[in-house]
Amino acid sequence: MSFGQRLRQRRMDLGLSRAELAERLGVSASAIGNYETDQNTVRSDLLPRLLHVLQVDPNYLYQDYFAADFALTGHERGFLERYRQLTVSGRQAVDTVLEALCGYQEDMESLITMPETTPEIPLYRSPAAAGYAAPVFGEDYDMIPVTEEVPRGALFAVRLQGDSMEPYLSDGAVAYVNREALGNGDVGIFCVDGDMLCKQYYRDGLGMVYLYSVNRRRAAADVVLPRTGGRTVVCLGKVMLRHQPPIPGR
Repeated sequence: MSFGQRLRQRRMDLGLSRAELAERLGVSASAIGNYETDQNTVRSDLLPRLLHVLQVDPNYLYQDYFAADFALTGHERGFLERYRQLTVSGRQAVDTVLEALCGYQEDMESLITMPETTPEIPLYRSPAAAGYAAPVFGEDYDMIPVTEEVPRGALFAVRLQGDSMEPYLSDGAVAYVNREALGNGDVGIFCVDGDMLCKQYYRDGLGMVYLYSVNRRRAAADVVLPRTGGRTVVCLGKVMLRHQPPIPGR
């Protein structure tokens, strides 16, 4: 019996619907469905809460995971050791990037195996306030067709909420994203200590990184990252804009 099958069986034993379990975990019902069908794995930060709600220990859900024929390579063991040494925010950053990459790979494989279909990209639909992008990549998204309105080379899209990126990206706008490297003045999707942000990037000569709100009325939402500040930041992609916004104060 797989992890997802045990999760579903335990949920039913407790008399919980998918919606009820999702509400207690703070995720969507579709995410629970993906867990139960083994399409997605439970994020590390959600696992303790899941075990508490289900009233079980990890061995119950993972008892078949460490079967006798399961073995890690040396490289995989080294990666796992380094992962365990990360802070909570560091693990969240790794989890976010891994989910995004796995989702992208699955999307690309589906396009290769079904060439007769119209190409699609994921549109993440779980925005937070004030210019934040989707907080849980890989769970809450819709697949949208690549039409003429989608910029060439876009790999995924994010629907934004708030006015911190106006007038270039308004409240409710869809930001199309690719994997190009960012230069000063570019707008990107960032994971900062586990939070998702849509901001304008600037790095000065001393190595300080500034993530600006294009709308300077929302300057209080700017993020400043010292070169040796101990914070975790990962760029998930470059937002594709027709024109680059001016860099504040530069």
